[in-house]
Parts: sequence; structure tokens; C-alpha cells
Amino acid sequence: MAAQGEYQRLEDEEDSPPGEEELLVHVTEGLRDSWHHIKNLDNFFTKIYHFHQKNGFACMMLSDLFELVQFLFVVTFTTFLLCCVEYDVLFANRPLNRSRAGTPDRGKVTLPDAILPAPQCARSIRASGWIIFLLAMAAVFWLYRLVKVLCGLLSYWEIRTFYVKALRIPSREQQMCVHKKELTELDIYHRILRFKNYTVAMVNKSLLPVRFQLPLLGPVVFLTQGLKYNLELLLFWGPGSLFQNKWNLQPQYKRAGPRLELAQRLARTMVLLGLANLLLCPLVLVWQVLYAFFSYAEVIKREPGSLGARRWSLYGRHYLRHFNELNHELQARLSRGYKPATKYMNSFASPLLAVLAKNVAFFAGSILAVLIVLTVYDEDVLTVQHILTAVTVLGLAVTAARSFIPDEHTVWCPEQLLQGVLAHIHYMPDHWQGNAGKAATRGEMAQLFQYKAVFILEELLSPILTPLILIFALPARALDIVDFFRNFTVEVVGVGDICSFAQLDVRHHGHPQWLSAGHTEASASRQAENGKTELSLMRFALSNPRWQPPPRSELFLSLLKEKVQQDAAAPRVPAEGLPGASLLSDESAAAPDGLLASVLARPLLSASGLLARERRWGQPCGTAGAAASVLASLSSPLPGRPRLPAADDHSPGGRSDRLLPEESLLLSESRLLSLSRSALLAEVASAEMSLHAIYMHELHQQQQQQQQQQQGAGPHAAAVWVAAGAPKPPAVTTGSAARASQAQQREMPLGGWAEEDEDEDEDEEEPTG
Repeated sequence: MAAQGEYQRLEDEEDSPPGEEELLVHVTEGLRDSWHHIKNLDNFFTKIYHFHQKNGFACMMLSDLFELVQFLFVVTFTTFLLCCVEYDVLFANRPLNRSRAGTPDRGKVTLPDAILPAPQCARSIRASGWIIFLLAMAAVFWLYRLVKVLCGLLSYWEIRTFYVKALRIPSREQQMCVHKKELTELDIYHRILRFKNYTVAMVNKSLLPVRFQLPLLGPVVFLTQGLKYNLELLLFWGPGSLFQNKWNLQPQYKRAGPRLELAQRLARTMVLLGLANLLLCPLVLVWQVLYAFFSYAEVIKREPGSLGARRWSLYGRHYLRHFNELNHELQARLSRGYKPATKYMNSFASPLLAVLAKNVAFFAGSILAVLIVLTVYDEDVLTVQHILTAVTVLGLAVTAARSFIPDEHTVWCPEQLLQGVLAHIHYMPDHWQGNAGKAATRGEMAQLFQYKAVFILEELLSPILTPLILIFALPARALDIVDFFRNFTVEVVGVGDICSFAQLDVRHHGHPQWLSAGHTEASASRQAENGKTELSLMRFALSNPRWQPPPRSELFLSLLKEKVQQDAAAPRVPAEGLPGASLLSDESAAAPDGLLASVLARPLLSASGLLARERRWGQPCGTAGAAASVLASLSSPLPGRPRLPAADDHSPGGRSDRLLPEESLLLSESRLLSLSRSALLAEVASAEMSLHAIYMHELHQQQQQQQQQQQGAGPHAAAVWVAAGAPKPPAVTTGSAARASQAQQREMPLGGWAEEDEDEDEDEEEPTG
């Protein structure tokens, strides 16, 4: 058996037949086509997934072609603005020689007057050497993109043919054979998300240098598309990457002997890549500025407040992503959490900033109102120099100032709002509990849920900062990265090398403080942070009910289900009967959101005396108890109601263990009728996972508090506890008690990288060039 922490090979029940590297997929005789022999299943499944997510061949073709056209337009239009426009004439700084132009005298300058004739424009371009150089570089890049797009279209035409011919043939006539007994859901996820799972694990263990402590600014997170592209180029698919192909790590990285030499070589590659980025910095920076200007200038003019809107940051998408979560699954989950996160962030208001904003809005609005009245009275006022500029700037100032003025009807309830966010994002640091109203918590949340203006600024700074990170910050992590890929890579027969965290095995990567005590054998350095293994396991099991987890993971899920039933057996008020659910949800919200709101409202109502107290604990029912009640109701049908068959009941002898009531607590009858079977299952699984996330976080907090109390009381208190005849406190809490007190939690970063010397995104497509 391989030593713990070393690269290992996981054998399947049936070893692969000879020639595995030559033939991975085949179809039955008589149906041979271009997919008869597929040597790269990763590409095959990834392209099938992207083909589905991008709405078919026509949409993909138009998207790629318009991307090429956009690049041509940006380059051509920018060259025209630089070399073919007489700005002195356009701005009326120099009188136009109308007699030479052969045009009648008129009072105003027109656009054609400021545009140079084509021969003169061509001479202006040829006279500028740096413009010729930039145009040549742009032409080379465009031709490269053109070839890549054409090759991509040819490959996706084959996928289209596969969709049309193969997937419409009944499975008994068209069988696909892989060198395993059967192709499981996890195998397909591994092939599509092989590299993304590694990235999610490295962010979870705080291995990548994306968090910095800056003077004046404090802790900041910097992860942009440019930096992400360079990291993927360096680690996964570049010429000097750690992988020798798309499914196998290079053999030398699987051995501990040459780790120092490999780390030095990787550090040199990082520096060289950083220097290359530094040389290309002017070109990339010019492109970033031009693209941002053409993309956002009109939007900012039309909707100045759009810069104040928020979006999930690229770092947030990696921090919040489960292992084995596809792009559309992640996007759907974060989209559900957008409104709760916005409500939470908007609940913070600075009184001083609000006073300043009100006065800025008053003075700027007063001047703007006078200018608007003057232009309405006489439109010639617009011809006065800089009047239109003043109107635009004042409008922007008023809009920006009003965004800092809080709504006078806002109710300050940060803890409940943050719980609503947790229901959808599923992850948050321990020290956020009980500190939702603090500025530090809001600042860390802003790193995950950033302003669009911050996103644009980071992307504009990326060409400058990315080379510095690659040259100075990343080489120091080279040895850790080499060790990470050796320690956390396993070979699965028929799949290849994958990140071991993606196996969702509680035994090897569970965390004792996340309900895995007694189920895990993982050392501190091999435990996923923030319950990533347990929550990812739960989400994948809910999304794929027929998947067979590893033995320890299956036992973990079974015990968790029993615990839910035990907590739900306590006296409670039915979730659907909770008053005050509308306090936390809009009337127009979907049924799952309303249900979650009723669960989150339970602690408030209990504390106010509106709900009964739990008999076993002598204190108000907590969020964990409410969530357990609803989860238990979802696991069994309502009395007198028929069971709905699962989506996979058409298979011979196959039935899912998940039973859905016809009139569940989750969806109304009209809602059920409006949804397709797959959409219904997805919506139920999503809400069920939200409830599990709340429940597991509550139990995690209770367990931590119990451990802190036991450590504070010392061994004497433990002896008294046993002597009194009380049962030994379980490793996983079984009650549904509310938090006993908001004790100060140990300050922890977002993640944590525990090594021997230490006491932790749009539909993204894998780059191929």
C-alpha cells in the first residue's frame, strides 16, 4: 500500500484490458462513425457539455465568428481614431479651409470635415512605426484565433453529428463501452473538471498567492482572468506544465525524490513566464483599456449606477465552488444567492458617508436642475462649450451619491441576512458566525461579492500586476505546489490522474469538526478546509441520487440522515406554518426561497416567544431544528399522497431512493405542473442542499462550542459529566439546540494551508492554445 501523502493508483474492480491507451470508447458494430475511436475522453465529454451549455452548433458558430469580428472592429476603429481624424477641426480649434475643400461656406463643422481622405489616412498610418508594429501583432493573433475557431467548429460539428445520430438511437442499439464495468456520474465529472478540481483544492488550501496584506488597504484578494490564464498555462496545459497530457501527471512529479529539483525548475519557469508577461504588458494593457472602453463607456453613460452593482468575484467562484460542480451548476447556485448577498451588503451604511452623500446629491442636483431647465427653455444652450460635459458629470455625481444613501425603510438584521446568503453559497468562515454586523465580515464578503467597478479596475491592472506576482510571489510556493500535486493526485483506472479531493472520500479528506469524527483518517494537512469535502459530498449525492459513494462517505451520509430524523422528531411547529416568513422573503419569491425564509425566521420567532421551546433542551428551537424538520419532511411523502417516480425510473429495475411528494412543502401544485421532471428534481435538490448547508453549519458551530466549553472546564468537568450518568458527548452533535452563546471564534483565514512547518468562472472553457 502506498504511503500516506504519496501518489497512488486506485484500481477498479476489473482492470483495464490491453490497449487502454489506444481505445477508450467504442460503439457497436454497424454504427461506426467519427466517434468510433476516441483517444481523449476528457475532450469528448467536455465538448459534449459545452455543446449543450452553449445551445448548439449555430449559437457556438455565431459566437466565435462575432468574437473575431469584434477583434477586427476594435483594431480597425482604434486605428481610424488615431490616424484618420483631424481633432483640431473637430473641436473647432483650427478654422477649416473651405475653399480648398470645394464646399460652400456654412456655420458648423460636420463629421466629414474632420475625417482625412483615404490616401492621407494611409500615409499617416505608414508614417507611424509603432502603429505598424501593433497592427502586425494584431494580424498574427487574429490569424491564430481564426485557425483555432475553424478547428473548433470542425470538432463541434462532429459533436453535433453525435447528438443527432447517436443520442437519438435507443440505448440497446447504441451502447458505449468504457474500460470499467460502467461509466459513473463521478467519472464524467472527473473528466470535465479534472483541472478545475485541482484549482478549487489549491484555493481551499490557500496554496495560490492571491491574498495580500497591503499598507493602507489592508487584506486584499487579487485573482483576475489574466492571472488565472497564466496559472493554468503554467500548471496544466502549457509546454512546461506539470501534466504530460490532459489526463496524466508527468512521472517525475509522482516521486518524492526529485522534489527539490522539480521545484527549482518550476520556479524558473514561473519567472520566465512572468518576464514574458512583462514584455507583452504594453500590448495587453492597451487591449484591456480599449476593450473596457468600448464595452462599458455606453453602459456607464446610460446607467451610471451599473458600476455600483455587484458580481461574484473570480476568487469567490473558486472559494465557493464545490468539488465536481459543473459551470452551469455553480452559476445557478450563485445566481440564487445574488439577491440575498446584495441585501446583506446593502444593509451596511456609514452615517458619516450618508451625510456627505446627501449634501453632494443636493448641490450637484441643484446645478443639474438649472442646466436642464435652461436647455428646455432654449436648446442652443447645449452648444455652449462643456455644457453637455457638465450635465453628464453632474448626473454621474448625483447617481453615485444616491447609492451611498441608505433606504430609510431598511431593517437592520445582518445575522439573518447572512444566514440567507449561506443557504445558497454553502460556505463561510467560522468567525463570521455572530459577527455578521461587523465591518470586517462585510469586508471579507466583499472579496467574494465585489463591485463591478472593482472588477473592471482589477482587470485593467492585471497586465501590470500579473507579471509581478509570477516573478516575486509565486516562485516561493513552487515547492508547495510540487508537493501538493504529488500528495493529492491519485490515478483512477479508466479515468487517469485526478485530484484526490474530487473523490469525495471522507476517509481521506474529511474534517473531524465537520461531522466526520470517527469517519476520517486524514491528518491535518490532508483535511479540506471549511467542510469542503462534506458539503461537496452532500451536494453531489443530492444531484446524482443513483451514484454510489465510497464506503466511509456512504456511512457518513447515512448517519447524517439519521441525525436529521432524530432532530426532526423533537416537538416543533411545522415549517409551513411558521408566521413571519415574509419578513425575510419577497412575496414574489419562488417557493424554495420562501421555505428557506421560514426556516431562517425560526430563531427570531423563538426568541420573541412566538414558537414553543424544545422540550429536550429547554431553549428556543434553532435554525438546525427547523432545517431538520423540513429535510425530514422531504425524505418521505405526505400521508395519503402518491409517490412521484424519479427521473430515472424508466431504466429496467432502477429506482431512485429519493421520493418526492405530489404536494411537497417545497413546491405548490401549480408550480409542480409548470416544471418539467428534470427541472423539478433540480429545484428540489437545490433547496434540499441549501437546507443541508444551514443544518451542517449549525451543527459545526455547536460542536465547536461544546469543544471550547470542555477545554475551558478542564478534565474535572469531564469527569463530573461522566460520573453524573450523562452520556458521553458525541463526536457529532445530535440536538437541535440554538447557539448557546456568541462566543468569540478563533480568527481564521478563508481557507488554510497546513504544512509540516505550520501549527488552509460566464461559462469558463478550458484553454487549449
